[in-house]
Amino acid sequence: MQIIRDFQFIDPEDRGASVAIGNFDGVHVGHRSVIELARNAAPEAPLGVLTFEPHPREFFAPNTPPFRLMRGNARAHRLQKLGVEKLYELPFNAALAGLTPEAFARSVICDGLGLAHVVVGADFCFGKGRSGTAQDMVRFGEEMGFGVTIAPLMERSENVVSSTAIRTALTEGRPRDAAAMLGHWHRIEGEVVGGEQRGRELGFPTANMSIEGLHPPKFGVYAVLVDVLDGPHQGSYHGAASIGTRPMFGGEVPNIETFLFDFSGDLYGATLSVGLVEYLRPELKFDGLDGLIMQMDADCAQARDLLAAL
Repeated sequence: MQIIRDFQFIDPEDRGASVAIGNFDGVHVGHRSVIELARNAAPEAPLGVLTFEPHPREFFAPNTPPFRLMRGNARAHRLQKLGVEKLYELPFNAALAGLTPEAFARSVICDGLGLAHVVVGADFCFGKGRSGTAQDMVRFGEEMGFGVTIAPLMERSENVVSSTAIRTALTEGRPRDAAAMLGHWHRIEGEVVGGEQRGRELGFPTANMSIEGLHPPKFGVYAVLVDVLDGPHQGSYHGAASIGTRPMFGGEVPNIETFLFDFSGDLYGATLSVGLVEYLRPELKFDGLDGLIMQMDADCAQARDLLAAL
């Protein structure tokens, strides 16, 4: 998959794609249906996605609590798995935010990227002040010569599938409900960083990753599926992960610490993708290390059983 981060200086071979437009946070089943519409609308054209980095909400309200389900690199990995050939990941800045809906359609979609077809959700808003609607996009397409399809909102069990609903499920410790809306396990992807090695001292060496900038799932212990994406230990593993602030040791900054079953090796610097399968228990503070170790043994046994049944 090719990632293109400019709309003003485009190579001729990067024009003419059929794209789905949106933020695609989580790349859930609703997003996937929009991408499929783009694939089918112009089968002869390259399949693309037009999105933005940073997320517009981060641009307009940088001090709001973290809300993203995935970072940009994780989104790109997921879109590549769906067969997207061209990812137009445009920098969202004051200049882009200040374009009127008509200017966005003309400067970005028509003259800039030269798109053949665009697909937007029924609730899509664009342009300065979010004043443009999906119907406006249809009108601009007719005037400027690109096709437009409006994708209906997708519903599951009487609820609209949305990134907001997925965040709620994760906040409440319901990763399987989140997965039903995502179409895949919710995954936290990132580089393994150095920790205080307390897990190693307890007999449970963990791979530590930051969750900065991401919507935090309910703090506690999870059964997880782990993909090591690079390095000498690349592959898939089962494991147990703790998300939170480590109350036994006075932690303050939340992170995710993952113990890979039946694994031996150094993962520092590797990129991991940790899929949340089942919420096992909340964070607890024990009277001593013996109680913590006993509980970790029980957590791992429960996680092994759950993951073996998948």
